[in-house]
Amino acid sequence: MRETTPTALGGNRLSYEKSPYLRQHAQDPVHWLPWCPGAFHRAITEDKPIFLSIGYSTCHWCHVMGRETFQDPEVARMLNRGFVSVKVDREERPDVDAVYMEACQLLTGSGGWPLTILMTPDQKPFWAGTYLPPRGQGGGLGLVELLDEVERLWQSDRERLLELGCRVAGQVARQERVHAAVPDRALLLEAAGQLRRRFDRENGGFGGAPKFPSPYQLLFLLELARREGDREALEMAEVTLRQMARGGIFDQLGGGFCRYSTDRRWHMPHFEKMLYDNALLACAYLEAYAQTGRPFYREVACRTLDYAIEELGLPGGGFACGQDADSEGREGRFYLLTAADVREALGAAEAAAFCRRYGIGEGDSVPHLLEDEDYGRAWREEGDRCRRVAALRRRRCVLHRDEKVVVSWNAMMIAALAKAYRVLGERRYLGAAEAARLFLKTRLTRPDGRLYLCWRDREPAQDGQLDDYAFYCWALLELYEANFSVSCLREAAALAEQMEALFWDKEQGGFFRTPAGGERLIARQKEAADAGTPSGNGAAALALTELARLTGEPRFRALAGEQLAWLAGEAAVYPAARCFALLAMARAVYPGRELVCVCAGGAPEWLAGAGEAYRLSALVKTPDNQRALARLAPFTADYPLPAEGERFYLCREGACAPPAETLEDLRRLVAAEGVPVS
Repeated sequence: MRETTPTALGGNRLSYEKSPYLRQHAQDPVHWLPWCPGAFHRAITEDKPIFLSIGYSTCHWCHVMGRETFQDPEVARMLNRGFVSVKVDREERPDVDAVYMEACQLLTGSGGWPLTILMTPDQKPFWAGTYLPPRGQGGGLGLVELLDEVERLWQSDRERLLELGCRVAGQVARQERVHAAVPDRALLLEAAGQLRRRFDRENGGFGGAPKFPSPYQLLFLLELARREGDREALEMAEVTLRQMARGGIFDQLGGGFCRYSTDRRWHMPHFEKMLYDNALLACAYLEAYAQTGRPFYREVACRTLDYAIEELGLPGGGFACGQDADSEGREGRFYLLTAADVREALGAAEAAAFCRRYGIGEGDSVPHLLEDEDYGRAWREEGDRCRRVAALRRRRCVLHRDEKVVVSWNAMMIAALAKAYRVLGERRYLGAAEAARLFLKTRLTRPDGRLYLCWRDREPAQDGQLDDYAFYCWALLELYEANFSVSCLREAAALAEQMEALFWDKEQGGFFRTPAGGERLIARQKEAADAGTPSGNGAAALALTELARLTGEPRFRALAGEQLAWLAGEAAVYPAARCFALLAMARAVYPGRELVCVCAGGAPEWLAGAGEAYRLSALVKTPDNQRALARLAPFTADYPLPAEGERFYLCREGACAPPAETLEDLRRLVAAEGVPVS
């Protein structure tokens, strides 16, 4: 928490902040303060409740509430008179957001952004909601009415508010003991069954509108399909991936996915684009392509990654958080097209067929391919026209981009780019992954190896949280198996050690969201369920499991085992809500293989692709790295270097087959184990 003294407070203080979201509210007549000790000291000394508003800079309804409500003179007068008003960027403070989102769900049964909280000076929430207009409409509550009632109760019936705040804070802080369990196949199959019962067989996805892509569910189903030969799991993943890519949630002109669909068919998106969605969806399309060989999945993955590189990539290699839903004060203005727009871009002769194919009418339309049965050829046939219409969009208006670099979200993109290189063999993706890794290493890593959470305007901010350590550790291991750089493996091992020291719950198992010794909120949470992003505990399990396989180190194997046991116990009630953790459990349930490649020179060019195709965790030992590798993976000291060429040792559960010396020999070894050879 930043140090802001009470004497420095007065008026709206957000112009001093680096967060784009906070700066968007710097001209509000509300006397906003950032989340800081001075804000809470002021609430205590002035004997006022706190009005907390949480959002982010690319959020449509945050913009609406900002314009309609926080610019309203009466709202500002009431807030400035009776409350201490605090603004939080949820991307800068995911811990604060998570605590009060849970409070909102406890109080209302739902949540979302903007998140609106009323709480005591000691941060205990007694009212929660989301978007509020300035005044009530059609019987609904407005902020003016709410503030008037809370101000009255604070003076006349404060004990009631304090008692409710204590009760809600106690529920948020409560942690039920989880009984460790053994990860087993039945847990994975139960999760698949739960997803099957919610599956929309016509449109793909799970449940009704609004419909979220939830790529971690698709990655789990693809993993189960590969491990079990489960055709129904593969069908659920494929139908969803196809329909999403045909719909308006996928930007048919510029590539990349919007955050969610407001309808069941994936037609009408909520227009903001987030880095984490596009990273994990790219992983899912790459995995679908690796399993099926269907070019459509490759094309969608490439267009998604290319969008991220071109639109979210920053100088120096990092990636911005996302792009706004709104432009020119209107949701989706950038993306909506009319037939007249297309005629302007293409001319009348080409426009008619293009509009027919993409469902563009005379009124505002979102391009889609839901009515086109030949959608698989659309980009190859219409790519040039799409680029020309996209150029018209860019000339017409510019999207706001939140240029914060968030470690965990960048880590997801590094993992996606590394996988793209392994699956597709395109070096530009490996280069982008390595550049992003260098950005995080040089700008967001302290000299002692600890991480910051985010970076903007040449400055890092906030201590890293579990998600940052867990996803970055996982990403480094994904990158290691693409470039075989021992520095990636070394950094991943160091992060795993830091993660254990800072976040591990020694009494009950699992990792806390926030580090030991960090700022004390009303709860120190420990979560396993996936939400907008996969759970940090799931990512930690995935990273530790892979690190144990690559290094053979007993300390990582033991910690991975404890984490998987905690997750298995935690997931028992409803495993489908913990799909990212199930990816890690699958590696424990199904036997894995490791490949040790010892080389007289560097690693062969084809090795990263072979490791991906045969699902091998590969280590590379060379004359240059043998000492460093032996410190990280001591068992590799026993593998002699050849005088020339390469030698490959295929191992399973600590036992290795006789060495192979060519790719063809390796193919035969893999085939002899009954693994399909691609």
